[in-house]
Amino acid sequence: MQPPSRWLLYPAFILAAACGSSGDRAADAPQADTTAVEAATPGTAAIVTVLYNAPKDTAAFERYYRTTHIPLVVANQKEIGFTRADLTRFTSTADGKKPTFYRQAELYFNSMDDLKKGIATSGFKKVADDLPRFATGGLIGMIASTSNEHGEASAGAPAAAIVTVIYQAPKDTAAFEKYYSETHLPLVTANQGQIGFEKAELTKFQSNLDGSPAARYRQAELYFPSMPALKKGIGTPGFKQVSDDLSKFASGGLDALIGVETK
Repeated sequence: MQPPSRWLLYPAFILAAACGSSGDRAADAPQADTTAVEAATPGTAAIVTVLYNAPKDTAAFERYYRTTHIPLVVANQKEIGFTRADLTRFTSTADGKKPTFYRQAELYFNSMDDLKKGIATSGFKKVADDLPRFATGGLIGMIASTSNEHGEASAGAPAAAIVTVIYQAPKDTAAFEKYYSETHLPLVTANQGQIGFEKAELTKFQSNLDGSPAARYRQAELYFPSMPALKKGIGTPGFKQVSDDLSKFASGGLDALIGVETK
């Protein structure tokens, strides 16, 4: 992976915080990519994901996050060893309701071994210990793997808009994976041109940060160059086909969210 730009470092700190609770996420404006979406397989990259619940005071959260927590993450990046960070703020659910989560933060590592080494450092502990000071709504901290990021954001690019689908554990994981890889993902790929997303990232959660079973099962993100492009995309017949297909395999339920990249 390429070294992160400074704005990518900022989102990262949230992730570190996840070491003791739960979280959020961000995206960037990627180049158009026509590579078929494939099922994620462990081993290519490893991610610390933090999903933040809505805090008691959003203004206080944002103020502390920017002035204290992010600088703390940046200061400890070298010791922790993450190579990139993504940060997203959710604005609503896909159907326009209040978002299930407030933010998401992701720290990317070159391998699962690097991640395990990083979260055992004193630097990561400093970041994690800082979380209770601002994440008053609680959070979910998980470890994930991905091999399916298509496209790269460029430093200084306009903020992107993201459709994020967070799957809960299905009743039958084997049936989920079979349908997901053989039917759902090809359907998404076939409609990419009409929907207009430029990058897709699929992740599979391995565990919570404390080693317990992951609180969520999978995550899929579709990146758009702008919010107008996203709104246009989710209004297409192609997106409706993809959306209508979810109930055929996501037996555990899911959260479909709209978010924006924050720097």
